[in-house]
Amino acid sequence: MSAKSWLLSPTPTSSTQARAQKVYIGWLSFRSNFSAMMGLCIILLLVAAAILAPVITSGNGLEQNLADRLQAPSWKYGLGTDELGRSVYQRIVWGSRYTLYIVFLVSIIVMPVGLLVGIFAGYAGGWVDSFLMRMTDVFLAFPRLVLALALVAILGPGLENAILAIAITSWAPYARMARAETLSLRRAEFVEVILMQGGSRWRILFKHIAPMCLSSAIIRLTLDMSGVILSAAGLGFLGLGAQPPTPEWGAMISTGAEYILDQWWLAAIPGAAIVIVSLGFNLLGDGLRDVLDPRTQGTGR
Repeated sequence: MSAKSWLLSPTPTSSTQARAQKVYIGWLSFRSNFSAMMGLCIILLLVAAAILAPVITSGNGLEQNLADRLQAPSWKYGLGTDELGRSVYQRIVWGSRYTLYIVFLVSIIVMPVGLLVGIFAGYAGGWVDSFLMRMTDVFLAFPRLVLALALVAILGPGLENAILAIAITSWAPYARMARAETLSLRRAEFVEVILMQGGSRWRILFKHIAPMCLSSAIIRLTLDMSGVILSAAGLGFLGLGAQPPTPEWGAMISTGAEYILDQWWLAAIPGAAIVIVSLGFNLLGDGLRDVLDPRTQGTGR
């Protein structure tokens, strides 16, 4: 039997085969979505640029060459140079590493914290639910960027502090979503069966309820990444994120804004990079929602 026949067999003979079939069928559905594949290609290009930065550039974007400062895009400098003669192309490529760094750190903080708060609140109920949800409401009450600005002002400027501030202000929607799903699951028949069989509440939470909330959290996280990137760029633009000479895209826009009328490429090119990567995450998230969210499967979305 070929691998494709095994993956498409109407009668799986093991749980491993059933899980593999689910993943493969999901991939086939995802692959048929043109916009989702476009988003995936954009993100893969971002990852490739970050990994191959030492190979596809001749420097790290920090070398100054005042003799070639403010050069327009040309054969010699594909995307031009900045006010210190640094290659904008090199800074864009090396800046992709900081974008992925921001996305990765925010992801590993936001989703686990949001899921834990949400499933504990939804399953425990009572005063635990009230306390955790009122705390969540406090974070939801303020615009994310405004609250991040306040936290960075307290913590001090810097890329790590900006990432921490963004993560602290971004977990609340995940908690709300996880709580809603937990409330619909905690009285389900399979939960009652597990309890009657002697299963612990911790097992129910982490082995059954949390995995069922995971797909929605992944979709939300992917769609939120564009907002995370824009928030980081906004903090960098205001001088509260990555500090010079770090080639972070928001900080590059801040510097380029001073020359926007004559040297448009200094602000326009990093701005275009932010827009394209944000679009990629949105398209990818929309495609994942069609595959992972059972409410949209088979509806044509």
